[in-house]
Amino acid sequence: MNDIKFNGGINIAIKIPKFKYQETVKFYREILKLEVTEKEIKNPTVSKTHEVKFGNNIIWLDCVDNYTHSETWLELKTPNVEKATEYLKSNGIETCDELEEIPKDNHWIMDPAGSVFIIGKDNSEYSLD
Repeated sequence: MNDIKFNGGINIAIKIPKFKYQETVKFYREILKLEVTEKEIKNPTVSKTHEVKFGNNIIWLDCVDNYTHSETWLELKTPNVEKATEYLKSNGIETCDELEEIPKDNHWIMDPAGSVFIIGKDNSEYSLD
């Protein structure tokens, strides 16, 4: 399993408490003057979301009604999600897919400090098969 590869994805999600959400959207739009667009979302844990163009990345400002502080969630890409998940489990990193609804072939994990990562399929040239 030494051939497992991970790459950072373009998506960064900032989970924001409801009471700080509008002020945070305003900060990105009016103070930083970044391109901010509200997007429709149907998710049981995220009530609103805005897409922010952030260089080559996209920051998702997610309004989460039951949070008391913000969290930043990151994206990892790998050519073979299941093989990578087995590798992570063999190293003591369990999935925590109950965090938020995602497509079934992706997984959530956390680093030891509690940072959340989504593991998804990377369609780059290298292969684990």
